[in-house]
Amino acid sequence: MKLREISELLNATVRCGEDRLDEEHETAFASDLMSDVLTLGDYNPVILTGLCNMQTIRTCEMGNLDIIVLVRRKKATDEMIEEAEDEGMVVMESDFSMFKACGLLFQNGMQPIF
Repeated sequence: MKLREISELLNATVRCGEDRLDEEHETAFASDLMSDVLTLGDYNPVILTGLCNMQTIRTCEMGNLDIIVLVRRKKATDEMIEEAEDEGMVVMESDFSMFKACGLLFQNGMQPIF
């Protein structure tokens, strides 16, 4: 699924990484526990989370994950966006709950990691 499609499905605002919206991604992972995100290895899924702070950006950076969708009306700070831009990440913001966002992505062909 293209990142542009994800943005449209989730009615998400793209805060950074607009130049990457034509990239394809096949898998997604949802969690507010960054320790779980660190276990993802080489999958490079789209990350859906309601945890909205610098820890989210830094954890994804350490785990080589670069697509973040903030759910539950969370808004990234300027500091988060600046760091994400420096790392070449895509950050989106959706008003949808994590449950709804995951359901819409799955219903439209996004695959879970496990």
